[in-house]
Parts: sequence; structure tokens; C-alpha cells
Amino acid sequence: MGRILIFNLLLVLTANTLVYSQVSLTNGPHSIEISGAISTYYNYRFLKPGEENRQKDRFRLRDAQLQIEGRIRNHIEYEFQIDFADIALGQLDPENPGLMDGYVQYNHKLAFVRVGYGKVPYSRSSLVPFIYTPYWQRAELVRGNVFNRRDIGAMVGKDFFRQLVTVMAGMYTGLGEIGLRGNNDPSGKPEYIGRAEFSWPSKYRYRDIDTRITPIAMFTFGANARYTNKQLPSGTFFPSGAAGEFGIKVLDGERFGYGADMAGQYKGFSAQFEIHQIRNTPSNPENINLVGLSDSVTGGYFLTGGYVAQLNYFNKKYNTILSVRFDELDLNDLVAGNSRRLSFAAAYQIDGFKSMIKVQWWSIVKEEVLDPLRWNEQVRIGWQFVF
Repeated sequence: MGRILIFNLLLVLTANTLVYSQVSLTNGPHSIEISGAISTYYNYRFLKPGEENRQKDRFRLRDAQLQIEGRIRNHIEYEFQIDFADIALGQLDPENPGLMDGYVQYNHKLAFVRVGYGKVPYSRSSLVPFIYTPYWQRAELVRGNVFNRRDIGAMVGKDFFRQLVTVMAGMYTGLGEIGLRGNNDPSGKPEYIGRAEFSWPSKYRYRDIDTRITPIAMFTFGANARYTNKQLPSGTFFPSGAAGEFGIKVLDGERFGYGADMAGQYKGFSAQFEIHQIRNTPSNPENINLVGLSDSVTGGYFLTGGYVAQLNYFNKKYNTILSVRFDELDLNDLVAGNSRRLSFAAAYQIDGFKSMIKVQWWSIVKEEVLDPLRWNEQVRIGWQFVF
């Protein structure tokens, strides 16, 4: 723990010596903004008795991002965002992949159309940019190992009633980040995703923390769903890694997910809650996820789901964010047990979200039988720098 305190002191002493700036270029109706982010943390785990492998007690460069955003008049928008830290790692991290965005959007008074690669319109927690939270890691349910957070495809969206209502719908490969490798899976089937939001008394941004100290209470409610039926031809398989850490991101069969979320903020306080459930129906009645039970017991499907609840407070006088989060994940309702995690986060803003010291501690309240861990608690401390 002494190493953590030393690292924190070094961050605070050096943070105020750096200067950042966003680069903006304009050529007539065409404007471009170039920015980026660097974040580094130190991770320390409290291992279970008998465990001695401390490879996760380490420094890690989480982000080394470059972001280019452009606009041509008010009709065309585009964004390119890449994370060199994850490219150097040589593997796809669903929470923070090497390529984060690469899309073009056309804006029309009737609707906007977006094509390319980026976040899909599903899950409010997933849609909140990482730099605007005090946490170093999203909740297990929404990190990207249960459902795809990014994918390649096309989306149509529209705002109504002075942007109080937003509706979005899209069609994607259904393979998520793996889709960047080129081919679809042998089924060739896409995934369909839709989301609707209602906010009051004005449009609610994808932010968790009320840094504006909102004088009038604001609320937002969202609902989303996704559907795909990727029944593979006999003898074929999904691309390597497509199924994710838990082996359920894609399924040889039908997958229908749905969820709802709400958020609110008032005078520095804010809260978020969301819940999801996915009905997985394998094509093969002997699929391992049906755990050998008969169709009369399972109905031919298994459920995956959980929820995330979070409460935050921003103290403007001391530039400090405090937050607590509780999340639950049940990978398979046919197997007894689920996982529950309690997390606390604190962040000191040296200069808003652009330069911020972040600390996260979480405890395993209950362990998922299908995902056993070697540790009981974990603490992570580091510095987020946006330029």
C-alpha cells in the first residue's frame, strides 16, 4: 500500500506543471478539432488466502488516445478515435479497443444517419464516455463481455419535442470489435438494435456527474433492445474471440436483449440505475450453456442479466467527486448464484475532467460460480489527462 501512496504524491506534485490544449482548424465551412487523452494507473489486489501470483499488481497505460472530430457546415460530421495503448497490447479489449470510433454522420431535418464503426445505441452506462466518470472500470454487466458495446453498421436517429425525446435504431454485424477483421460469421445475419430516451426539463447529456450544480432537477429515462439470430451452418464456427470472456457475446442461435435505465441530477447530486436481461436460445439443444437439463425444464433457453446502481456527489468548492456503485451479474440463470460487486470512487479535479486524479476501490460481495476470481478486493489509483 505504501507504493500506492507514493504514486499518488508524485501525480499531485507533477500534475500542475503540464499544459494542455485542443487544436482547432478551420477552412471555410470545414472545421476540425484534434484532441486526445492519456491515463495511467497503479493496480493493487488483495488476494485470497493461498494465492501468490501478483502479476496484476502493476502500472498500466490505460489510454493513449488520439481523437479527430470534424464538421462540414451543419450537414456532415465525422469522428476518428484510436487508442495506441491497446494497439500495442496486441489484443482486443471490449471496454477500450484499439479503434474506438470511425464513422461519418449526415444530419438532415428529418433524421440523422450514421455509418461506420462506433458505440451502438444500447445501455446508458456504455454510452457515457470514460473520461467523464470517476471510475477506472465500468461495471461487469456493461464492460463489453456480455454484449457488444461497439460494432460496424448503420444507424438512423431523430430528436423530437426540442430534443426531449430521442429515438435511434441501427443494423450491425453483431460481432462487435471482432467485426473489424473483415468477414461476418458464417450465418451472415446482422444484429438489430434500438433505443428511445425521454428527458425533462431539457436534453440530458451522457454524463454521470453534475459538475454544473444543476439548480433545477433533471431526469432522463431510456429503454433499449437488441435482437439477432445467428444460426450457424453445420460444421462452421464464429471467428476466434467473438464470444468474449464469458463465451456468450454471440450465440449459435437466437439472442434477444432488452433493458431500461434512468438518471437524475440536482445541485451536485446525481444517480443512475439500469437493468438488462438477455434471452439466449441455442440452436443445439445440447449446448453447454443449457447445462444438460431437458427442454421441458429450460424451455430451450437460458437468461443472462443484471443491474447497475450508482450514486454520485460533486463538491465544487473542493473540486472533488465521490461515488458509490453496486452491480450484479448473473451469467446463466440455470446455474445457481451470481456475482455482486461494491465499488467506491473518488476523483480530484486539477482542471475539470481534463486533468484529474482518480481512485477506485471495489470489493467482491458475492462471486459468480462461472467466473471464479483469485482476489477479494482491489484498488486502483491514477491520473487522467485530456488534451
